[in-house]
Amino acid sequence: MAVLNKIRQRSVFLIAIIALALFAFVLADVFQNGGFSTQKSQRIIGSVNGEDIDQQEFASRVEAQTARYGGNITNTQAVNAAWEEELRRILLDEQYEELGISIEQDRINDLLKEALQNDPNFQTDGVYSEQKVREYIATLKSTNPTMYDQWVAYEKQLAKNEQQQIYFDLVKAGINTSFKEGKMAYEMENNLRNIEFVQVPYTSIADEEVSVTKEDIEAYLKDHKDAYQTEASRNLRYVLFSEDATLADEDTIKSSVAKLLNDRLAYTAATKTNDTVRGLTRTENVEDFVNENSDIRYNDNFLFKGELPVEVSDELWALNEGDVYGPYKDNGFYKISKVVAVTQIPDSVQSSHILLTYQGLQNAGAQTRTKAEAKELADSLAGVIKATPSKMAELAPEYSADGSKEKGGDLGYVTKGRFVKPFNDFVFNGSTGEVGVVESQYGYHVIKIDDQKNRQRAIKLATVAKEITPSQQTINDVFNKTTKFQMAVSENKNGFEDIAKESNYTVRPVNNIKALDETIPGQGSQREIIRWAFDEDRKTGDVNRFNVDGGYLVVQVTKKTEKGLMSVDEASPRVTPILRNEKRAAMIREKISGNDLNAIASSTGGSVQTSTGVNLKNPTLAGAGTEPKVVGVAFGLEKGKVSKPIDGNRGVYVVKVTEITPARELDNYASFAIQKQNADRASANGRVYQALKDAADIEDKRANVY
Repeated sequence: MAVLNKIRQRSVFLIAIIALALFAFVLADVFQNGGFSTQKSQRIIGSVNGEDIDQQEFASRVEAQTARYGGNITNTQAVNAAWEEELRRILLDEQYEELGISIEQDRINDLLKEALQNDPNFQTDGVYSEQKVREYIATLKSTNPTMYDQWVAYEKQLAKNEQQQIYFDLVKAGINTSFKEGKMAYEMENNLRNIEFVQVPYTSIADEEVSVTKEDIEAYLKDHKDAYQTEASRNLRYVLFSEDATLADEDTIKSSVAKLLNDRLAYTAATKTNDTVRGLTRTENVEDFVNENSDIRYNDNFLFKGELPVEVSDELWALNEGDVYGPYKDNGFYKISKVVAVTQIPDSVQSSHILLTYQGLQNAGAQTRTKAEAKELADSLAGVIKATPSKMAELAPEYSADGSKEKGGDLGYVTKGRFVKPFNDFVFNGSTGEVGVVESQYGYHVIKIDDQKNRQRAIKLATVAKEITPSQQTINDVFNKTTKFQMAVSENKNGFEDIAKESNYTVRPVNNIKALDETIPGQGSQREIIRWAFDEDRKTGDVNRFNVDGGYLVVQVTKKTEKGLMSVDEASPRVTPILRNEKRAAMIREKISGNDLNAIASSTGGSVQTSTGVNLKNPTLAGAGTEPKVVGVAFGLEKGKVSKPIDGNRGVYVVKVTEITPARELDNYASFAIQKQNADRASANGRVYQALKDAADIEDKRANVY
């Protein structure tokens, strides 16, 4: 009781202690996770000029992108497309709001009229009816909410397209070219100079004679910060451990396939006895045998020699009906084959047909006939065509449901395998002139074989194939090797190369991987590895193992580069040649003196060259290439004058103008002004949008999620 009294007396103190403990716990979690965060902040995948992009909504847009391309793009491509779509929406919406560009319902109605005026569903007596549109929308709203939502989205898209059109039209309206600018454009192309020049190439001074220090590069980067910004990147290296079948694995598979050739004893649970199971050589039902024992299903088609596996085509082609061959290796499989049948078939067939569809088929459209009615009609048409073959051309335009009806049902000449199997079998196994009815997934075909060319031998094979795959023992061995290597390099992170070399493993470097990259060269899509490499806790030297198709990758981070100005080492390959040429230019200029081109050429080991018809639009010197700075100086010289040394792209130049041909005066330069204005307006959309992106404050957190 005394203890309880003391607790009651100190209850306030105890509550305070507990509260402080809880606060400390929460505070520790805050610091651990980088500061106070809200549930909302965790749902944000990025922002543009302060407007947040919600993760869940963005995920829906990614799904929409995937659906738009029918699943033919990767997830990363879908993410990038959705992100670009969001950027464009937000940036342009800001412009619309600032300029007061809005599309009201009256204008949307006009846009609907422009889009739907030729649709019979929205016409009365051949004239567009707004009342019918309203009725259609009201029906959708009350009977089909999904389609109504799609209609609303359609109207919104029309409005967005119109806003965008107005915005860019306003921008282009401000892009005008004066006649003076037209005259300048004309003169840049038609003012000409003939010049003589001496070029002292930078390559005349060897690299060893010019030193570029890290300090030089660092100073250059400070003066050119904007040109040498870089994204965050990672350098990796990895060793691939492939789960490839060994020779012993191949021998085992080959042996198991060979055993399927002949009869064997097998235990039957029903009779509790060992019964004889026939092999491929003696089996009476080859299709069932193949489908029960093969990794590739039975192929019920005749094959020409050119369609057989190349390496064993001669051996297979020499077989007669009932003969077997194998085991043989083909395209990652061990196979045994039996010739089921030998025949003569044409290599190409000309045929014509009438396709009859019926209710329930995907290609039936508005067709109302039943399957039974379609079959009855097909048999009737076939009877007419058998009696009078020329009737095919008359009946096909009236009855056929495919495009060939415009040609009287004629399908032209085709090779084997071009048609669906029932159709293919009829025209290649039948005879010229034969008429018949076959059924396919498209309906009933009334077919007439018009011609067959080049009948030749073909064989039908029953082939049992077993894929060459690693055994469980091989898979276990590869896993053990992978784990052993991973543990070794994790303990000795600086020894990755040496440890790999000791076991004859190949180390493959991967440099300059970006946070939103998807693939690793040679390994395809490996988004998991890239996300791991960019984890905020990742350190240089960290190692991890990843499962990939057919094996494992042991990956190490070798370098981390954060967003910002390039380091000296990173910029060196780009900057060193620039600085080296600057120093070479200074050395060359010291060797040049006087105004006599022949003397300068003699003293520098060069020659006097000529270039005629030089203009400012295409500043190219014959024999020297594009040199805009040199040509620009030449256009500032009077005839007969010699320039001072000019640092060009490929060397140091001294130039003399020998002839000046001014552009012929024109009465009007309007055509050149219009040409320039059209060119400027044509590129306006892309340039404006890029300018908006460059000026925007964009925070991108996609790499944390995808």
